[in-house]
Amino acid sequence: MSPKSAPAGGAAVDALLDPAFLENATTQPMSEVRRLRREAEQQEVNLSYTRRLLQGRLDIVRRELQRRSEHDGRSLVDLLPEILSEKGRGPAHGLGRHQTVQPHAPEEYESWVNGLTGGIDLSAISDLIDAKLEKAARALAEAESGLSERRRGVQHVMDGLAGELGRRYRDGEADVAALLADEGRH
Repeated sequence: MSPKSAPAGGAAVDALLDPAFLENATTQPMSEVRRLRREAEQQEVNLSYTRRLLQGRLDIVRRELQRRSEHDGRSLVDLLPEILSEKGRGPAHGLGRHQTVQPHAPEEYESWVNGLTGGIDLSAISDLIDAKLEKAARALAEAESGLSERRRGVQHVMDGLAGELGRRYRDGEADVAALLADEGRH
C-alpha cells in the first residue's frame, strides 16, 4: 500500500480519530476504556516512531541540499553526527509522555517512510541531482506535517480516555482496588 493511499497509522489510527470513538467510550465498561486507552497509546508510540524515522531522513536530505549550496567540502558521512544530533533542531514539541510500550512492527513504518519519496533512492543520496533531493524533501516535509497532525489527534484521544477513567474514579463509578487486582493479573 503506498503512502499516498494510506495516511500514517492507516485504518487503526483512522478509527481512533473518528469523533464517535471518544463518544462511545463513555458508555463502555471500565475494562474496555482501559483497553481502548492502551490501544491509543500503542498507536501514538507507532506514530512517534514513524515520525522519528521520517524526520531523520528529512534532516539528512535537507543537510545534503545545504552542503551542496554552500559548497561544503565535507562529505555527508562526515556530517552525520551533526545531522543526527539535536543540534540545530528547535526544542522538542512532544508532550513528555512516559512511554510504556514499544513500536509494534517497526519494519512496516520504515517501509511506509521509505515509500514517501516516490522511487527516489536516498541510500545513494550523493548521486542524486538537486531536483530529486528537493522533491524528496517536499514529500517528506508534507508527510511529516500530516503525521504530526494525526499524532496530536491520537494524543487528544489518549487524554480523553484518561479523563474518562479519572472521572469514573473521581465520581465513584470505579474502584481503585478492582483496578489494582486487574493490573496484577496482566
